[in-house]
Amino acid sequence: KKMDSLLELPFHFLRVPQVRVKVPSFSYPSPMVVFVFVFLSYFLVLSGIIYDVIVEPPSIGSTTDEKGNVRPVAFLQYRVNGQFIIEGLSAGAMFCLGALGFIILDKSNGKTLPTKNKYAFIFVEAVVSTQSTGVTQSQSQTT
Repeated sequence: KKMDSLLELPFHFLRVPQVRVKVPSFSYPSPMVVFVFVFLSYFLVLSGIIYDVIVEPPSIGSTTDEKGNVRPVAFLQYRVNGQFIIEGLSAGAMFCLGALGFIILDKSNGKTLPTKNKYAFIFVEAVVSTQSTGVTQSQSQTT
């Protein structure tokens, strides 16, 4: 009871102002903007951007062949846990191509999509998935 009277004391001689506070309106971004943001962050994480920021590797390497010529090297050899920046970006791009293939495959399964468009989507998905898988396999065979 004493605490209540202590808390009410200032309000006996002070008047509370009447403030009209308007609640700020917030508009959500469109689903495509959210998708682009998530897909871009997916690409950056798969590309190893965190590793690149911490370790600061060179963007591309170089090696000297038997004739003494300096040649560029895109993939870091003899180190399992290391990468050049371009190596990470190319690997991230290939993983994103594979993910786009699955997205296109999902879109080709729409009920309102005409049959001709379904076959076109499936063809594009097959090409994209084959390219992403084929490139990553050829990259792993060269190293």
